[in-house]
Amino acid sequence: MVSNKSKYTSFIYLYFFSAVLFSQENKVKYYGRDFFLIEGTVIADSLKESPYDRLPISYKKVVREPVWDLSKSSAGLSVRFHSNSSSVSLKWEVLNDFSMNHMADTGIKGIDLYFNNSGLWQYVGTGRPSGKINEQLIIDNMNLEMREYKLYLPLYDGIESLEIGIDPNSLIKKPPKSNSKPIVFYGTSITQGGCASRPGMVHTNIISRKLNIDCINFGFSGNGRMETSIGVLIAGIDASLFVIECMANVDKDMVSKNTAPLVKIIRKKHPNTPIIFIENIIFESGYLDNTIKDELNNKNIELKYQYNKMLKEGIVNLFYIDNTDAIGADHEGTVDGVHFTDLGFLRYADYLIDNFHNLGVLDLN
Repeated sequence: MVSNKSKYTSFIYLYFFSAVLFSQENKVKYYGRDFFLIEGTVIADSLKESPYDRLPISYKKVVREPVWDLSKSSAGLSVRFHSNSSSVSLKWEVLNDFSMNHMADTGIKGIDLYFNNSGLWQYVGTGRPSGKINEQLIIDNMNLEMREYKLYLPLYDGIESLEIGIDPNSLIKKPPKSNSKPIVFYGTSITQGGCASRPGMVHTNIISRKLNIDCINFGFSGNGRMETSIGVLIAGIDASLFVIECMANVDKDMVSKNTAPLVKIIRKKHPNTPIIFIENIIFESGYLDNTIKDELNNKNIELKYQYNKMLKEGIVNLFYIDNTDAIGADHEGTVDGVHFTDLGFLRYADYLIDNFHNLGVLDLN
């Protein structure tokens, strides 16, 4: 038989638990897609299976299956919004709940929050995934003033749904789109973000912040092969600059066969927009393994040959960046001898920005 004291204790517990839940539910109000701007893409929502995809639905039967599957990852996509809330929370559901043994879950399927601090994007915190469905308070106890925020989305997983949580009485506003022309990157697993510890630390996102320009990321892990199907897609973008960094996913024959056709596809629609080819970095094993070293060097030699051949043919605004100290000279920029750490990505982003300025490519559009 249950005593009155036990009944009373149970009642108090249930009352307290319900009050806590009520308090939590009423402390945050969540807003969906209509209240924020998705950047890092120029493809309309109506042309995609999901707003967070990187390729249009029409490409499902055009590209190879691995490319399509990888395009469902939201690498390079970001969300921008304004709010005067004292707190920011996130609810997000990922597509696959991937994990890998050489990359942090926060990079694979987490979300980074930044805010605009007097024109500079400053890191705030990261939504750390705990599974397929996630909810987390990112920042609290802020002054009630209107700020501009940016969320960087997962690099190696997709987004099923995303909601931004703010104080119930605060405002959230969708900002206007930028009119500046984006930089388009086409590349490999490194371009996609392997193996940044969090989404904001892939080089395309770092460059976007430092140059205050949108970057579009067509990095496809193991599948950046300078293919004509992707060439046609990126040629349809009114870009300020095209950056081709596919060398880790191609062999010498692919370089010979695919380089010039890719350039010609882009040049057909963009006669003068700068196109930059970037050499393969020397993987760490290549400093001792002679087979790997020869393979990497031969690919880079072939790329330089194709580049010079196109220059002689009269193709203008074509540029080449070599691999000299691209991620530093101390050999400490990778997680596995190939894929970059945050240190490697930061150095690589700075290396590219310096080369962009030295080549004058940012002034040609």
